[in-house]
Amino acid sequence: MLEKKPTAQTEILLQPGTLGKRVREQTEYALQCGALVTIATESEFIEQGGVRFLVRVLSNLARKDAAKQKQEKQTSSSKDFNPFLPYEEDLFVADISDTHVCLLNKYNVADYHLLIITRAFEEQESLLTLQDFAAMWACLADFDGLVFYNGGKVAGASQRHKHLQIVPLPLIPDGLPIPIEPLLASAQFQDTVATIPQLPFVHALTRLDPYWAQSPLKAAEATLERYRTLLHTVGLEDSNGASGNRQSGSYNLLLTKQWMLIVPRSQESFESIPVNSLGFAGTLFVRNEQQMQILKNLGPMTILEKVAVPTTFA
Repeated sequence: MLEKKPTAQTEILLQPGTLGKRVREQTEYALQCGALVTIATESEFIEQGGVRFLVRVLSNLARKDAAKQKQEKQTSSSKDFNPFLPYEEDLFVADISDTHVCLLNKYNVADYHLLIITRAFEEQESLLTLQDFAAMWACLADFDGLVFYNGGKVAGASQRHKHLQIVPLPLIPDGLPIPIEPLLASAQFQDTVATIPQLPFVHALTRLDPYWAQSPLKAAEATLERYRTLLHTVGLEDSNGASGNRQSGSYNLLLTKQWMLIVPRSQESFESIPVNSLGFAGTLFVRNEQQMQILKNLGPMTILEKVAVPTTFA
């Protein structure tokens, strides 16, 4: 049970029980009008470190690359281009709150991949807030998914405008909801924070309560408190003050209704293979067969260790 009241004001606009239907309707419409571009993939499994990783080869990124180049030409400074201000109306799913909206991810690999974006511009490298978590829980109440946040370019963020993402579960059809789940059973807790012995890099895990989804505003406060604890645990201190609400280092964050995991990042890619939050859930992406062979030779867990902060150096 959550008894604390949130310390900041936010209003939830999303009506319970409506998100799933809106996602399906808008997806169908966006596909018909060409606003939604699904990227075809081929996939295979690679096992290492007790995890059966799903690795997808993105077989055709030409449309995404061409669209990105077109967007950059339309702006005087490509570095400052923002696809969310204004966002593409054909991708709009729902108003979540007075601070956040829900959009379809334009270039999706998985069906019903959603973005939770701030209405006003906020940096992707700013810390998550009570309003971010309230919007997240409002969505999770009606959408069983994995939420993830790429905290900065080094962590795999492709846009500067703050956005969380949700992909529906299971990540693998007819398989485990999330590939890393077998490792969670061995989590070693000290108070509310745990580490997983099989993960050879700095990380921290905490439990969440699925019941919290019934009250997104109260859930947000409890989640925010545990998020700050995780940041402290992995050495990413809250850097309020001279730098405002900006994070002190890049990281990946993954959440379900049951748990939250944080992984600090040291580099954006290794041996040309980029990694975002989904890599730490057990799904990786490569652009071609050459990268696939590199990944097979090194092993997916080794790739994660190289882009994270190895425990031997922590």
